[in-house]
Amino acid sequence: MKKLFYSSIFVVVTSFSFVSAQKITDGESVDVNGLSVTFNILNKEAITVGGKEFDRYKVSAKLVNNTQKSYNVRLSNAPQLVPSNTLVEVNCINATGAKLTSKKIDLKLKPQNVNVTYWAYTKEGKYQSFVIPIIAGYYLDSGDSVNDDAIFIVPKGESPNVNVRSLQ
Repeated sequence: MKKLFYSSIFVVVTSFSFVSAQKITDGESVDVNGLSVTFNILNKEAITVGGKEFDRYKVSAKLVNNTQKSYNVRLSNAPQLVPSNTLVEVNCINATGAKLTSKKIDLKLKPQNVNVTYWAYTKEGKYQSFVIPIIAGYYLDSGDSVNDDAIFIVPKGESPNVNVRSLQ
């Protein structure tokens, strides 16, 4: 009885997470809460993996912030759980993930780097300053864009079945 109850809750929660997903095809742009997402197929080739035929697609996804607001996530110096900096997820439903390829593309906020100067002794015993960049937070201003590439392997004769969903 408990298994049936937990299974039904899992099905309901999973179905709600995919309700917000929108289908997208090659060269198409969709609007996800004011964020424009464009998906493109860059290259296609036929490959053989484990004696089976597959199609290998090199794809690209681009996100443009068309809202009037900026996204900002500041990191603190106190111990914390790192917040998710992914805005949109582009999922290929029929991707196999074979040969260490992707099944999805995460379009994330840009890192905000800050240079930090610190002093330390060198091997020669000289006290010297050093500068290292650290990530102080993540951002995406209005009008900014981010993009990412991936490789999807799908069954022979199929094109990538892709959907987009917001994680915000």
